[in-house]
Amino acid sequence: MIHSDSASSTSQPTVLVILGSVRPGRLCPRLASWVIRIGQASTSLRYELVDLADWPLPAGDEPSIPALGAYTQEHTRAWSRKIASGDAFVFVTPQYNWGYPAVLKNAIDHLYKEWAGKPLMIVSYGGHGGDKCAAQLRQVAEGLKMRPVTTMPGIKLTRQMIEGGPLDPEKDFQDHVETIRHAFGELVVQLESDPLSFGR
Repeated sequence: MIHSDSASSTSQPTVLVILGSVRPGRLCPRLASWVIRIGQASTSLRYELVDLADWPLPAGDEPSIPALGAYTQEHTRAWSRKIASGDAFVFVTPQYNWGYPAVLKNAIDHLYKEWAGKPLMIVSYGGHGGDKCAAQLRQVAEGLKMRPVTTMPGIKLTRQMIEGGPLDPEKDFQDHVETIRHAFGELVVQLESDPLSFGR
């Protein structure tokens, strides 16, 4: 779990940074930690890393639709509490076959009201930057009545990186830093437009 330096200040909104991949050998944890460091340097928000590998959510084990919130499984209730605790979200996710990972869709679809009305920043990555994945996630977020920011950073990986070669985000992805900072700025604006997000 990663928190910003301002984590002790309970008046600051909490941003949950959700890893979109659970594959062994995934790049997601390194990229998400790097994205958080950029957020820490450019905002005063609190950040918490949420790894879906730590949140097993079997598909089809809830009898009611998520919009009713009538969860019967403790793992769903725990996931509900976690997402409800976030004031905004960052999805850091790879693009798989021009889409986003099933594990992320499953995690999103387990809930409904917990996402609604909250700002979202999408950071995708892949051989082409993951723009199709990001566009699909934006549609889903809008269906959930979330407030996705306009800027969706897409990190382009080389074939060597994809196949397990060396990767150092601090050195390899400097060209993306300004775009990510800009997206965080938009996230802050979204939070400031909802006064309930501050002073909780």
